[in-house]
Amino acid sequence: MSRHGALEDILGYRFTDAQLLERALTHRSHGADHNERLEFLGDGVLGCAIADELYARYPDLAEGKLTRLRASVVREEALAEVGNLLGIAGHLRFDARQTLTPSVVADAVEALFGALLLDGGYPAARAAAVRAFGPLLERIDPEEVAKDAKSQLQEIMNERRKKLPEYRTVATHGEPHRRSFEVECVLVDLGLSTTGSGTSLQRAQQQAAKKMLERLGR
Repeated sequence: MSRHGALEDILGYRFTDAQLLERALTHRSHGADHNERLEFLGDGVLGCAIADELYARYPDLAEGKLTRLRASVVREEALAEVGNLLGIAGHLRFDARQTLTPSVVADAVEALFGALLLDGGYPAARAAAVRAFGPLLERIDPEEVAKDAKSQLQEIMNERRKKLPEYRTVATHGEPHRRSFEVECVLVDLGLSTTGSGTSLQRAQQQAAKKMLERLGR
């Protein structure tokens, strides 16, 4: 059994290409053969797999609620929770000076499923995703799912009859295949701004919106 056998047991999948799995579990702080390209792939396959599963589970649920459900399951905090359930920290290779933040764990989960897609195809990736995300999927309530930070902030501004939040990309770092973003959230009518960062524009915007909600006492 490989050193990642326990992880593969939880996923219910054995990798054919051990090197691919190793790459998925390698942070860029550890070396050049890291997992950031696989993150991109994993983000897409997880979004599709979770959407596929929710569509099957809730045949009568409207598109808007399905969208919010999917967002609640694949948001950074949920991905980090799945990473903890998988024991990702015990398998991830990273520089000891690198802080193992929820974002790093979430990125590794995405990379893992990107690697799984390449190794076994979509059916295997979907089955492993449903298995890994099972605890989250079982406890969600389609009628009570929380809106994401951007949606909450937009609703607040609508209620106050103020201009909607504006999101401005203020900086982009890194090479195209390992880019990170800094985004500013601006409430023009209130004269407030916050910034967020992430490995995608969506994550950076959500982080900036979350900080704005905190400033508004929400």
